[in-house]
Amino acid sequence: MFMVWVGTIIAALLTFDPNLFGPVPGENQRFFNGLVTLILFFTVLFANFAEAVAEGRGKAQADTLRATKSDTTARRVLPDGAIEEVSSTQLRKGDIIEVLAGNTIPADGEVIQGVASVDESAITGESAPVLKEPGSDVASSVTGGTKILSDELTIRVTSDPGQSFLDRMIALVEGAERTKTPNEIALTVLLAVLTQVFLIVVATIPPLANYVNSPVGVVTLISLLVALIPTTIGGLLSAIGIAGMDRVAQFNVVATSGRAVEACGDINTLVLDKTGTITLGNRLAEQFIPVNGYSEQEIANIALSASIFDSTPEGKSIARLASNLGATINFDSGLAEAIEFSARTRMSGTDLPTGGEYRKGAVDAIKGFVRSRGGRVPPELDDAYERVSRLGGTPLAAAFNGDLYGVIYLKDIVKPGIRDRFDQLRRMGVRTVMLTGDNRITASVIAGEAGVDDFIAEATPEDKISVIQQEQQQGKLVAMTGDGTNDAPALAQANVGLAMNSGTQAAKEAANMVDLDSDPTKLIDLVTIGKQLLITRGALTTFSLANDIAKYFAIIPAMFAAAGIGSLNIMGLASTRSAILSALIYNALIIPALIPLALKGVEFRPLTANQLLVRNILIYGLGGIIAPFIGIKIFDMLISAVGLA
Repeated sequence: MFMVWVGTIIAALLTFDPNLFGPVPGENQRFFNGLVTLILFFTVLFANFAEAVAEGRGKAQADTLRATKSDTTARRVLPDGAIEEVSSTQLRKGDIIEVLAGNTIPADGEVIQGVASVDESAITGESAPVLKEPGSDVASSVTGGTKILSDELTIRVTSDPGQSFLDRMIALVEGAERTKTPNEIALTVLLAVLTQVFLIVVATIPPLANYVNSPVGVVTLISLLVALIPTTIGGLLSAIGIAGMDRVAQFNVVATSGRAVEACGDINTLVLDKTGTITLGNRLAEQFIPVNGYSEQEIANIALSASIFDSTPEGKSIARLASNLGATINFDSGLAEAIEFSARTRMSGTDLPTGGEYRKGAVDAIKGFVRSRGGRVPPELDDAYERVSRLGGTPLAAAFNGDLYGVIYLKDIVKPGIRDRFDQLRRMGVRTVMLTGDNRITASVIAGEAGVDDFIAEATPEDKISVIQQEQQQGKLVAMTGDGTNDAPALAQANVGLAMNSGTQAAKEAANMVDLDSDPTKLIDLVTIGKQLLITRGALTTFSLANDIAKYFAIIPAMFAAAGIGSLNIMGLASTRSAILSALIYNALIIPALIPLALKGVEFRPLTANQLLVRNILIYGLGGIIAPFIGIKIFDMLISAVGLA
C-alpha cells in the first residue's frame, strides 16, 4: 500500500510539472496526468476504507463485562443491622450484603444465610437454576453478575475490586490475541520478498544504464518500481475479505472481520460449548418412570396435574409429554391453587380445594413431602433416580398426597440433525471438541449423542482458553462456538470465534462472527465460504505475480532502446515515457477491473492443492502474462495518438 501512495505522489507531481520526464509536446499533459492521479487516489481510498471496515473491532467485549460490574447496586448490612444502598464498586472483602429475589448479585461471595435459586446463565451459559445455601463450597459460592430467582440470600463478599470473576474474564479477553492464518503469513512473506527483489532490480538499473550511455532519472526509477511491485493483490485483499463477509451474511451470520471468514477455510479444530450450542439449552421432559406399582399413564396424570401452573420450559415440557401420553386432569383448574417453586422446598405443584396436593420436584424433597403426609418411599425410587443420573439427566419425583408415583426424566436435548453435521465436519478433516461445565457422566452422554470427537467436562474459562492455545501451539487453526460470558475469552483467543445470537452480549462481542440462527453447525457453510476465499485469493495472487513479470519485460526494452537493444522492444512502445505512463495507467486500472471477480469469488471446487495450483497457473497465470502486454500496448497507442509520447 505504501508504494501505491508513492505512485499517487508521483502522479501528482506530474500534474503540476509535466516536464519531469523532459519537454513533451501537446496541450493535454496536465489533464492526462491529473486523470492518472485521480485513478491512483481512488484506488488508495478504496483499499484503505475497505480495510478499515473489514477489520474495525475494538475492545467492546471487555466494555460489556465492565458494564455488568459497574451497573450493579448492593444492600450492604452495617454492624448495627442497618441497610445502606451502595455501588458494587464500593464493596470490599468481608462486607455482608443482602440480595433479594429478582436482583443481581453484586460481587463474588459465599452464602452465610438463606436458601435461593440462582440463575447463572449470564456467566456459565447453563440455563438451569442452581440452588445456593450455606454449606459446601460449591453450594455456598456465588458469582457477581448472576441473578436470584426466588427467596433471598445473605452473602459475605470474598473478593476486593479488581479480583472478581468478572475482572478475571476481562483480563482473559483483553489478553487474548488472534494469530494470523498460515495463508496470511505465507502471502505476507511472498509479497515482502518480491518487493525486495524488485527494489534490488530497480537499484541495479542506474549503473547499467550509465554503462550503456542511456541514463535513467530518479522519477523514472520510482515509477518503474510502483509499476512492478505486487500492488494488484494488495489492493484486492480488502475486496476479497468484504465479499466473504457479505456471503456469510447470506447465511444469517454477521462477521466483523474478513480474515475470520477466510480462516474458516483452514480450520483444523472446532471447539464447542454444550448448552445452547450443541443442546437446546433447556432440560425437557423425556420419560416418566413409574414406581410403587403405578403405570406410566398414572404418573403422567399426576405430573400434568402438578404442572398446570408451571410456565417454565421444564414445566411446559412435562405437561406436553403427559398430554402426548393421553394424560388428563380430574379437577377444575380455576378452583385450584398454584404452589410456586421455592428454593427452600425445591418443589412446586397444585393444591385442590378438597385438600388434594399434587407435587413435583427434587427427589429428596418429594421424599420428605410424602413422609410428612404419612406415606412411604418405595425402594425402587432410588433405582430410578440412579438410572436417570447415569444417563446424565435430571430426575424429578412426582407425588399426590402421601403416594409417590415415580420419576420424571429431564433431559438436555441435543439439537436435531447435529450428529449428521458433525459427520460432515469430520469428513472435511475438522476435529470437534465439546467443552462443558457439566459433570463427566452428563458430558459423556451428550458427547455420544451429538457425535463429537472429544469432550472436556467440568471446564473452567481458563480450561477453555488453554485448550485453544494448546491446539494453536501445534500449528492448528481453531474455531470456537459458544454463548456464555465464560466463553468470551476463548472466543477472543480462537482464530474464528462464532457466537450464538441467543447467547450473552459479552460472548457476541468477543467473537468475530455471530450466528443469528444460533446453529453451531453453520460452520460447515462457513468452511465452504472460507475455502472459496482462499481459492479466489490464490487465483488473483497468481494473476498479480504474472502481471508483474510481464510488465517488467514489456517496459525494460523500451527504456534501453537508445542503447541499441531496440530489437527487444517487441511491443514497439513509442518511448520510455510512454512505456512508464502506460504501465502506471494499466497498474491503476487493473485493480478496479478485477474488483468484480474479487467480490463474486472464484467458483469453489473440491480439488486437491496440486489440482488447484495447475488450474490457477493455466487460467490466471497465463492470463496475467498476456493481459499486461495487451493493456500496455493499447495505452501506448492512445498516448502516441494524443501526442503525449
